[in-house]
Amino acid sequence: MTRVEATAEALVSRIGERATRLTALPGEIAIEVAPADLVAVCRELRDAPGLAFEQLIDLSGIDYLDYGRAEWATTEATSTGFSRGVERPPRAEAPASAGRFAVSYQLLSVSRNTRLRVRCRCTAGEPPMIDSVSGVWTSADWYEREAFDLYGILFRGHPDLRRILTDYGFIGHPFRKDFPLSGHVEVRYDPSRGRVVNEPVSIVPRVTVPKVIRKGRDPGAPGAGGDA
Repeated sequence: MTRVEATAEALVSRIGERATRLTALPGEIAIEVAPADLVAVCRELRDAPGLAFEQLIDLSGIDYLDYGRAEWATTEATSTGFSRGVERPPRAEAPASAGRFAVSYQLLSVSRNTRLRVRCRCTAGEPPMIDSVSGVWTSADWYEREAFDLYGILFRGHPDLRRILTDYGFIGHPFRKDFPLSGHVEVRYDPSRGRVVNEPVSIVPRVTVPKVIRKGRDPGAPGAGGDA
């Protein structure tokens, strides 16, 4: 029995129906846990002899705002030229989900040399909220502050939940994807006034297309180098 198989068996035996197996790459294990069971399951993942995930390697927020939406079929994009950058099809609606935000935990068992990914959805609504696991793994302290800063996820029970990356007085959360990429205000020097001025941004959002649009060519044809 491989380490992965032994870990999967121990998860079923110890965690049972509190964990749902997720699709993962070969040789990896991923599970999803309900918010109400998160802290208790994490303690068992750390303390159970057959699991022994002593170390939290990483913790990150996930935003499913545009998950499942696609503007173009890109499987054969290299053979269809650049028309997809000119003619934009209507966007498909995103599939319904339990909540927009989730948190992913990357765990390592040093003693057993195995890894595990745990995902937990935040409670729906605003602000998104989830229990802190800083009492289980102390390394979660800064990781949870980062997820709070970038996504606005509140971690219930965190001892010192405050921004860690953005500047003092920053408003909003950079990874929420709910603001224009060009921003709202631009700063420039006005020679007529002799000073720097703040003005509404004047950039018009657009899809960038190349100056030269070539028709798609057969990649297998002699001398064909693909679209440029």
